[in-house]
Amino acid sequence: MLNIHFSSEDLGRVRLAAEPDPAWEMLLSLHALGGSPNHIVFGTWRAAALTLSDPSVSLLRRLAPPRGYSPDFLTPGSGGDLEAAVDAVLSVGRRRLRSELALLAARGHTAPWMRQLTEGESEAMHRLGSAIRRYHERLLARPWPRIRKVIEEERVLRARDLLDAGVEHMLNSIHPTARWEPPVLRVDYPVHQDMVLNGRGLLLIPSYFCWGRPITLRDPELNPVLVYPANRGLRLLTEGAGTAQRAALARLLGRTRAAVLEEIAASNDATGGQLARRLGISAASASEHAATMRDANLIISQRVANSVRHSLSPLGQALLEGRRPEEEPSVGQAPPGKAG
Repeated sequence: MLNIHFSSEDLGRVRLAAEPDPAWEMLLSLHALGGSPNHIVFGTWRAAALTLSDPSVSLLRRLAPPRGYSPDFLTPGSGGDLEAAVDAVLSVGRRRLRSELALLAARGHTAPWMRQLTEGESEAMHRLGSAIRRYHERLLARPWPRIRKVIEEERVLRARDLLDAGVEHMLNSIHPTARWEPPVLRVDYPVHQDMVLNGRGLLLIPSYFCWGRPITLRDPELNPVLVYPANRGLRLLTEGAGTAQRAALARLLGRTRAAVLEEIAASNDATGGQLARRLGISAASASEHAATMRDANLIISQRVANSVRHSLSPLGQALLEGRRPEEEPSVGQAPPGKAG
């Protein structure tokens, strides 16, 4: 469980990132590359990326394994500018490099060039910066307009939450596993971690490639952030899912019910009426399919004001990912030895 401790001052300093963060999208897309080979989410993007024989991808995947710890220095919080992110990564001090890469090595992730990186050698740092730029050019540049559109839509949604019901409601509704228990925001997490804000506020970063649960940095001294799945992202990602995978899901659940499950994954908090409109089915049919999947523990339904909103359960998430429920999905910055 991740426990984020707020003061009244912190509640007034909750911010929402203005645009996609290229460093976080890089890290989380790297996690996606290392996921289950049967992963429906991320579709053709993942399939195409895995066919690339590019040294930059291989280099970065060693720094960002799909489960467990990834170094905090890879996500420096430099906003939406790629070059600013690269500069921030390359400006990390040697002591921090040693500390964070030692945590990674303790999990068995090491390579000769990483030892050079630990010492901050200029050749290794240049190689890392070039790999980040190359990765964005080859794997993220093409979907970036979509990514930007998804984040813009998410900002509109959260701004409406904030204006209609206040910051506490926005925090409580940011993810199905998030619970606002004043003055603490509790979020499902693979390890126990306390984040005490101490007047620093919290930056919320919606992410296109974040899938499953929100994640944060390991180091409590860094600027507090919470990265969470953008509400509209998954539909765009599942549209390209492999034909065989989607056909198998349709055979298992039935064509309409499979479509309802994917739509719930896409929107993350759809109401029955929204499901009906988007899929072209009756409200009664949407409600019936949602009830069946809720009874099967594939989705979670929560009443919010005058509507019931549906989101994936861990079991439903595992079904879409093509993995066993007991297997952990990518969890980003979790401490080594405690996740994955």
